[in-house]
Amino acid sequence: MRILLTNDDGVNAPGLKVLEKIAAHFSDDVWVVAPTEEQSGAGHSLTLTVPVRLRKLGERRFCVTGTPTDSVMMAIAHIMKDDPPDLILSGVNRGANLGEDVTYSGTVSAAMEGALAGIPSIALSQGYSREGLGDSVPFGAAEAWAERVLRPIIGRPMDHRTLINVNFPALPPEQVRGVRVVRQGFRDYGRLRIVERQDPRGYRYYWFGLAPMEQTPGHQSDLEAVADGYVAVSPLHLDLTHEPSLAALESLYD
Repeated sequence: MRILLTNDDGVNAPGLKVLEKIAAHFSDDVWVVAPTEEQSGAGHSLTLTVPVRLRKLGERRFCVTGTPTDSVMMAIAHIMKDDPPDLILSGVNRGANLGEDVTYSGTVSAAMEGALAGIPSIALSQGYSREGLGDSVPFGAAEAWAERVLRPIIGRPMDHRTLINVNFPALPPEQVRGVRVVRQGFRDYGRLRIVERQDPRGYRYYWFGLAPMEQTPGHQSDLEAVADGYVAVSPLHLDLTHEPSLAALESLYD
């Protein structure tokens, strides 16, 4: 099996090294095509206004001066075009991608691009317990649990234009309670936090962030599963059409 690895934290990210160890359980034909620099929050964006540059770092290892989507496109349509991957794994992201995060996440969007190309694709993210950890975020839960989470999925047919989003809780491996298959959740938008600061020249600048989740009502979504100490496995699809609204809108134009 030929596996393509990518991410949004950049080609030198610790989580990508973790993903390489995970992929080695399934294949020795593993390729890496990842962004040169961190692209967190890039979503499903393309680089269209500046050239994209490709650099070969080693055998089957490349970096791209662009987004995660650029990286997957470059891999499929250029680097591996004569022998495309059988599976795409994206991550392991530093930080969870839960709820509406999937629309912002470069990690999930890389898997989306793979799904659009008809390649089974899985995004993997590791939650962490507090801000400011940087590259010291512990990936123990992902390292210990990823193989047992992925093995039942890999090789199983996926529906057209679907992908799997996997999130590991911010816990030591021995404290993870198991695996839950759950739907995508939605947070309270009131959690949006904007931090205002001032640079040395006196100009204001801003950081976007999310306040801690105060509660997790119900236990039906990825948000609750991870908060309860489980690995969350969520099937996602790329058809954003809201079927119930079709007839209502059509009636407006009769």
